[in-house]
Amino acid sequence: MPTTSALPPGVPATHQAVATSGLRAPLQIIDVPTEAPGHGHVLIHVSWTSSSPLELHQADGGLLVQQHPYILGGSFAGTVVSLGPKDPTAPAAPRDRLQPGDQVFGFAFRHDREKGFQTYITTPQRSVSKLPPNLTPQQAVTVSTNLVTAMHTLTTDLGLQLPWPVPGDWSATNKITPTILVWGAASSVGLYALQVLRYWGYNRGVIAVASSRHHEELKRLGAAACADYQTAGVVEKTLGLADDINVDESKQPKIPLILDCIGSRDGSLRPITKIAEPRSKVAIMLPVINTYSSSDKESLPEYEMDVSRVLSGEWKKGVELKGTRTHFYEKNEFFKFHLQPDIIPALLESGAIEPNKQRIIEGTTLLERAQKALDLLRDRAPSGEKLVWRVADDGNIDDTQV
Repeated sequence: MPTTSALPPGVPATHQAVATSGLRAPLQIIDVPTEAPGHGHVLIHVSWTSSSPLELHQADGGLLVQQHPYILGGSFAGTVVSLGPKDPTAPAAPRDRLQPGDQVFGFAFRHDREKGFQTYITTPQRSVSKLPPNLTPQQAVTVSTNLVTAMHTLTTDLGLQLPWPVPGDWSATNKITPTILVWGAASSVGLYALQVLRYWGYNRGVIAVASSRHHEELKRLGAAACADYQTAGVVEKTLGLADDINVDESKQPKIPLILDCIGSRDGSLRPITKIAEPRSKVAIMLPVINTYSSSDKESLPEYEMDVSRVLSGEWKKGVELKGTRTHFYEKNEFFKFHLQPDIIPALLESGAIEPNKQRIIEGTTLLERAQKALDLLRDRAPSGEKLVWRVADDGNIDDTQV
C-alpha cells in the first residue's frame, strides 16, 4: 500500500491488537504499527467489534492461519481519523464521501492492518460504511460481515438477482419466485438472508429451519414457513412445507435453492442430503465443521474446505454443491465499490434491514473482553444474537478533533 500521508498528531505509532498465541491457547495482546493511509485508504480509530465463528475456527483450529501470532477480527465500528489520497482507479468511491470525525463501520479482512480486533485499522474506503443516524455503533458492528456474506451467497452461489437500486416494477416482474430453504435461519447470516430475500421480493417461497423459539421472529423477517431442526421428522416436515408454498408446481426440484448457514457435517448437511434433489443448488457456509471445538475436549476441531468431499456418497446425483467464500465477494465489481459504501447503509437507514440483536460482552481490558467472547463461541452459547464488545477505551485521542 503506497503511503503518501503521515500519521496525524496524537495518533500513536503503535497500538494494541488481539492475536492468537497458538492452537486453543489463550489469546494475547501484541503491539503493532499504526499505518498512515495510502491511496484510497482510511485510518479508523476502532471503538467496537463483534465476534464470529471464523475467529473460533482460527483460534482453535488454525483455519487459514499461517503462523502465530495471528491478528483476529473482520468487523469494526469507529471514527475516521484521516484519509489517504484519492484512488484514481475507484471513481465510484470519491474521496469526499468520508471526512475525519465520521462515525463508520464495516467489514475488512485482507491484511493485518485491517483486522477488527485492534484499536486502529487502515483499510480501503470501499470497505467502509457511514453510520446511519438511526443506528448505534454497537448495532452497526453486527451487520457488515454477515450481510455481505448473505448477499454474496445469494447472488454468486445461488444465482439470484439483487438489482440496485431496485427497479420500480421489480415486484411485478418477479411474481414467480423459487422455493428457497434457509437452514440455520436464526444465525447471523440466516437473519440477514431472510431480510434480503424479503426486500427483493423472494420471501413468498422461503422456508426457514431453526429452533422453534425463533419462528415468530423469522416469520416477521420474511420466512413464509418454518421448521424446527430439533424435532424428529424435520426432513419430511420441510418437504411438506415446500409442497404447501410452492408457487409453481411444475418446477423441479421441489426446493431448487438451499442455503446452509451452519455448515455442520452432521447437524445440517446430513439432513440436507435427504432434501436436495438433482438440479438443487446447495450453498454451504465454509468451513464445513466435521468436529466442533469444545472447552471439554482436548482434541482439535476438524474442518473441511472442499464441499465435494463431505458426505460424498449421500448426495443425489446432480445436486450442485457450492462452498461459500465471503472473502471473494469483491470479484463482483459492482459489489466491490458499492456494497459497503452505498447499499448497506441505505438498507439500514431505510429500515429494510435491521441489525442483529446484541449481547454486549463486558470486561475491564481489551484482552478480557476478547477472550470472554471467544469462550462463549466455543460453548456455542449465542443464539439469535451477535457478541459485541468494546475495543478502544483509552483517552489517547479525541477522534472528533482530528
